[in-house]
Amino acid sequence: MAELFHRKIERTAIGFVLAIIAAASVGGIVEIAPLFTIHQTVEDAPDMRLYTPLELAGRDIYVREGCYACHSQMIRTLRDEVERYGPYSLAVESKYDHPMLWGSKRTGPDLARVGDKYSDLWQVAHLTNPRSVVPESNMPSYAFLARTPLQTDDLRLRLAAQRDVGVPYTDDMIRNAAQDAYGQATPDSDYASGVTQRYGEATQVRAFDGVTTELTEMDALVAYLQILGRLTDAAYKHTAAPQKPPEPVK
Repeated sequence: MAELFHRKIERTAIGFVLAIIAAASVGGIVEIAPLFTIHQTVEDAPDMRLYTPLELAGRDIYVREGCYACHSQMIRTLRDEVERYGPYSLAVESKYDHPMLWGSKRTGPDLARVGDKYSDLWQVAHLTNPRSVVPESNMPSYAFLARTPLQTDDLRLRLAAQRDVGVPYTDDMIRNAAQDAYGQATPDSDYASGVTQRYGEATQVRAFDGVTTELTEMDALVAYLQILGRLTDAAYKHTAAPQKPPEPVK
């Protein structure tokens, strides 16, 4: 009986090593090759805006509390997903996300387009006591966020770190990070106008947790949730069936 090819390879050290290298290279090529054409595969989004310092802080809280473990942020191109959540996710929408939070597990619903789907009051109530608005929810309570002051003294460093990995924050944005975080959640303060000047007129400026006397982690997380899917309208234009973005819920 003729000896099998793989048995010959296993007894030849050099040949076996070369076979391992060749097999391992396939995975590397599959991951690396697309990077050479990334400029052709990522959609254009001239209206793409940056996370404000408050929204970025909210994103950090989202990561810290492990929200990404139960909620994905990537709508697939399957019909049932699009009908439930909205237009499928585009690569450009995660352009400034470091790290990516696409996820794969959905204990809770996908949040890619949750921005402005519910009011701030609903978001605060849901985070405080999830079962008060979704009786069947098994999500834990995050009521402590409303009692926890938001740390802002390191926001400059956070924005600077994001710039180091390609997010185009300007020196002015980095210098005024703490003031902009406070101003976005306190519309009557002297800092509110600076936020819209630096991040655009479409920036949401309001008391996200309903309290203007203190900047809390609840403000930051709600601000982040309310911008998910709203950094650009590209997904409503570059799809097979273009749609109009939903009107914000007030």
